Amino acid sequence: MSIRHVLLGLLAGGSNHGYELKRRYDELFPQARPLAYGQVYTTLQRLVRDELAAVEGTDSDGGPERTLYRSTDEGARELARWAGETAPPAPFVTNEIFAKVVTSILVAAAAGGDRTTDAATYLQAQRAAHMARMHELTQLKTTHGAGLSTVLSADYALNHLDADVRWMATTATRLATLTAEVQPT
Repeated sequence: MSIRHVLLGLLAGGSNHGYELKRRYDELFPQARPLAYGQVYTTLQRLVRDELAAVEGTDSDGGPERTLYRSTDEGARELARWAGETAPPAPFVTNEIFAKVVTSILVAAAAGGDRTTDAATYLQAQRAAHMARMHELTQLKTTHGAGLSTVLSADYALNHLDADVRWMATTATRLATLTAEVQPT
């Protein structure tokens, strides 16, 4: 996810300060990687440097002074360009789960253990972790008052987790063949 473009999108609704932008990000992207305040302010400074955003002034509302940022015309054009781009499918899929299955086979082979059993045990434990997370997300979706952003974000995560679980089931049925292919020579 492009944080700079998300912040430009949040600024499209009007001027705001970093604290409020972070709050809106957390509200609208509840399942995304958390955004640190430092990242918000660093990104805002870069947007100003690149003339995609500008400092509009400061306010304090009786508290500490806060800098207000607004999107520029160039920022609006950049946001429209980015939002209109089709996101390319990843050219390479890096899958930590697959890497750990192969590694568990290699480690078991080096130790003289049962390579297939170690990989199967890992897949079972990983499946259990995925199922627990899927349960949490399902509960989150059905919580009274869950907003549409939360529901859609949870649905996205659930679909990806479900695909992982199905992949794990397929891999488990193919472990003997994989073990033979991965076996050190």
